[in-house]
Amino acid sequence: MTLATDFWPHCGFHALARNARGWLVPTDAYLQVILDRPELALVPESCAAEIALHESLAAQPARVVAAQELVAVQDDDARENYAVFLRFRDGLLGAGTLEAYYLQLMRGGAITIPVVFIDAMVQAMLRNLLEDCNDAVQARAAEMFFRPQRLALQDGQMLAGDRGTLDMLNETAGLGDVGRLLLESGTLQPRIDMQVLGADNAAQYWQDSGRYRFLLDLTHELTQDLSHGLTFKMTRARSGLKALARVLERWVLHFLGVQVSIEPAHQITDSAWRWHVGLDVESTAILNDLYQDRPVDAERMARLVSLFTLTFANPAEMRADVAGKPVYLGLATTADGVLRLKPQNLLLNLPLASQS
Repeated sequence: MTLATDFWPHCGFHALARNARGWLVPTDAYLQVILDRPELALVPESCAAEIALHESLAAQPARVVAAQELVAVQDDDARENYAVFLRFRDGLLGAGTLEAYYLQLMRGGAITIPVVFIDAMVQAMLRNLLEDCNDAVQARAAEMFFRPQRLALQDGQMLAGDRGTLDMLNETAGLGDVGRLLLESGTLQPRIDMQVLGADNAAQYWQDSGRYRFLLDLTHELTQDLSHGLTFKMTRARSGLKALARVLERWVLHFLGVQVSIEPAHQITDSAWRWHVGLDVESTAILNDLYQDRPVDAERMARLVSLFTLTFANPAEMRADVAGKPVYLGLATTADGVLRLKPQNLLLNLPLASQS
């Protein structure tokens, strides 16, 4: 795949093939990308058996590994990491595509693959979906699918920042162990240098290898208390929420073959809504409580970042009992302001006629 703009260059997308459906087929080169992850990297303490296993897999990542090869790895953590890699590899090759394996994992209930591998697949799949995208805000919104965010209100804006990047800058000022020591000694004061992504700096996003340093504006203004009547007022013309909605539309179409339209909700006054899907654990619980007419206190309600209205282009693709009705989506943070999107919720919980 030759790309004009190779954003997210380390996600492994370049090493994948596409099938006729546009789904991503794993290759030896992709498995080598996964094998190069820090969790599987050799360290000075690596024993001879681990070095031999790593080097042989780097040369032939799909080869059969005998049980005694794993047993011979002396370090318990390293042995478990290779066992996990092999479980991931075998499941992925057995499913045939990243998408099929992802759906298999999400629909199977108990997930035995660490989240780092799942997030790696999600990033590669999104990179595929966004190949024709020239909207940096959409690409930044897509990061929410595979990287947890910290949300905070600043000067009237609800801003989302990459949790890993913010935590690293808070702990080390971006200077590694030296920065941590300087911060602890008081010699260096914490300084967070992150920009809000917009039209003026969009070009920098495509070119910046440290693009996880961009903030996304998710501003909504809550204007009334919520029961079954929900009202938000948009305060930003260039909303990251709209960009997120566009990515969610692509996600649903790619996996389910269903055309939907998703919009941030300015106002929801449907006292008898029929279906909702939380895009994370917190919003799922809040929407469930509202749907069941259970009280939701002000502190929990304040965590609700946004609502969305999802409509099917073809109502016949919906379950008959809700055909033509909107589906309401929610987005919320934890009590400490962290948002971890669960994009699988849309794939598992939409009211599809094919699943009724």
